[in-house]
Amino acid sequence: MALGWIDVKEYPFESLLLLERFQIRLLLRWHMREPKWRRHMGAAVQAHPAVQWVWAKRCPEYAGTLKELCAEAPTRQGAALRRAEVYVMAGIEDFLIYTTPEMMAKNCDFIAGWDKARLFDLADFSGKIVLDVGAGSGRLAFAAAEQAREVYASEPVGMLREFMRDQIAREDLHNMRVLDGVAACLPFPDDTFDIVMSGHVVGDDYDAELAELTRVCKPGGWILDCRGDSVREYRPDSELLCRGFEAVSYLGSWGKTVVNHRWRVAKNAALHAASSPASKQAGTEF
Repeated sequence: MALGWIDVKEYPFESLLLLERFQIRLLLRWHMREPKWRRHMGAAVQAHPAVQWVWAKRCPEYAGTLKELCAEAPTRQGAALRRAEVYVMAGIEDFLIYTTPEMMAKNCDFIAGWDKARLFDLADFSGKIVLDVGAGSGRLAFAAAEQAREVYASEPVGMLREFMRDQIAREDLHNMRVLDGVAACLPFPDDTFDIVMSGHVVGDDYDAELAELTRVCKPGGWILDCRGDSVREYRPDSELLCRGFEAVSYLGSWGKTVVNHRWRVAKNAALHAASSPASKQAGTEF
């Protein structure tokens, strides 16, 4: 689905040199069986040996696959090559904009239209120790830092981590730190945070991700899902609701319904998937 955040034609194919290991793996895994994608990817990587070399170093398990793609692809030049590059990049618009994080606040609807008061409606941040999981360019983390005692922004994309660190330096913030980490494997001890928050992060593996967010959250603390305003209509996430989360809705700045979620952590009442038919519905937007 096209997100409409950027015009991928404005990006050079060399932007893909900045992708992280997990992004390269996902990109190659998603489309490997699609003949058209294989042709375009093979032609593009064939014409950019530096991309092939860097990706093979970062993901050695795919080195053979990359050679295979290049060997089977037709050699392209000029306009034909550029069409192949654009085709590949159009499928990873989110990964691509992460290489230019300075554009996100203006171009991403969930940031541009968002009011930070919506975060503070979900929990009391005053004096709290807070973790932002999958912090991105820092939408939630910088807002929380206005009230919280300490904020930790966990983000697996290096370009986004450096963007947040630069903003912290510019604003001379002393209560916010940035580090690497993914939702299913967070580098913190048990029961560390009063509030664990994220937006557009949980959903690849609800059980593993929510178990990890719960592990690092203190008993009685909050786990928050704060999506931001969107030009698309949001629905409550049935996978979160059946695990005890409360849905909090409002009419967003783009005239569409926004649904956030929150759960007060009770360690003796573990999150679990409900057995009701509603909990098994497919296609939940998150």
